[in-house]
Amino acid sequence: MITRIDLRGRTLSARELVDTLPRAEVGVEDAAQQVAPILEAVRERGASALREYAERFDGVRPEHLRVPPHALTTALAELDPAVRAGLEEAIRRVRLVHAAQRPQDFTVQVAPGAQVRQRWVPVGRVGLYVPGGLAVYPSSVVMNVVAAQEAGVASLAVASPPQREGGGLPHPTILAACALLGVDEVYAVGGAQAVAMLAYGASGEAPQDGDVLCEPVDVVTGPGNVFVAAAKRLVRGVVGIDAEAGPTEIAILADATADAGHVAADLISQAEHDPLAAAVLVTPSVELAAAVEARLVDLVPETKHAQRVARSLGGPQSAVVLVDDVEHGLAVVDAYGAEHLEIQTEGAAALADRVRSAGAVFVGPWSPVSLGDYMAGSNHVLPTGGCAHFASGLGVHSFVKAVQVIEYDREALGELADRIVAVANDEDLPAHGEAVRARFH
Repeated sequence: MITRIDLRGRTLSARELVDTLPRAEVGVEDAAQQVAPILEAVRERGASALREYAERFDGVRPEHLRVPPHALTTALAELDPAVRAGLEEAIRRVRLVHAAQRPQDFTVQVAPGAQVRQRWVPVGRVGLYVPGGLAVYPSSVVMNVVAAQEAGVASLAVASPPQREGGGLPHPTILAACALLGVDEVYAVGGAQAVAMLAYGASGEAPQDGDVLCEPVDVVTGPGNVFVAAAKRLVRGVVGIDAEAGPTEIAILADATADAGHVAADLISQAEHDPLAAAVLVTPSVELAAAVEARLVDLVPETKHAQRVARSLGGPQSAVVLVDDVEHGLAVVDAYGAEHLEIQTEGAAALADRVRSAGAVFVGPWSPVSLGDYMAGSNHVLPTGGCAHFASGLGVHSFVKAVQVIEYDREALGELADRIVAVANDEDLPAHGEAVRARFH
């Protein structure tokens, strides 16, 4: 069901290690060629193109591309009370964590009369994408919206695919989550066409659309399939993006003290997202590896999405990786740079503090990835495909920008004038120096 990779006794370079570890083949480059005409059509024809693509890809032609207000209030009123309680608790915890992420302004007195200030300013408008294909993700509404709200963003638009069963509106739980968070600008638009609408804006078509259906945003965030990732790559530069999030990943570093049932259940929990989801166990314990493999054989047929899980676990992106010891395992998971990393070992907390590359680290047997997906307070929109080597998960920082403010008086500038002129002349940019000299002659 899941392959083994034996790294015991092998000395690999960093590059060789990365090449040896399993990883999903996302194919963003190929998808970008298919996505480019969609972006151009939405840019040119607005709502007309959006309805055509909804009919083609989602099997429904929405009457309302922008969700009417009554649909949001109705969805919230009809929401299962238990689900509502869960979402409210998730919102509370995520808001607590993200409020603490707000960066602080500062002022530095470089010299007498010389001051540099830095202000953190939220972007003006953001577009938040929430998938709606193999699963429904009201939790992604929470993660996107709360981070943007805590950053101080004034204008938020959410886009999620129209559902044929819902008469062309997004899934009602998505709508209810938006209503819980006070978001009233919601669009029944999915896939690459949603990214295009948010990045370029879209003109209206039907009377209910108005002349302008959607104003362009400054930043687009949120997870999605390979076509969403490709669209985000193509619009980057027109707008900011969080990352090109691909199929979900879980890596588990475990030793002989780990519970094989817990490990197997956690691998399955992420494998049920997508047949391309990656599930990797890294362990020095052959006994644990065998026990986990046996538990997978028992548990996978019993899970609801057994076929999807089996394809994920049996794919080239998933494996059990045998290592010499926990130290070797730590080097392996750092090289892998997983979206989600669980550490189920002795001294797990100390090991977690040494991890350099992971979207999020889950410490010990009582912190499964499922906790982070919903209610830990952390954000579940995280870098995949090894992007954790250089990128962070979604947060307040995704929606703010630093503005530096420089203020010198006459004496402070005069003290530097000759030095500025010398450096400017050395760079063969004498007018830079003259701009300073002009203030004193």
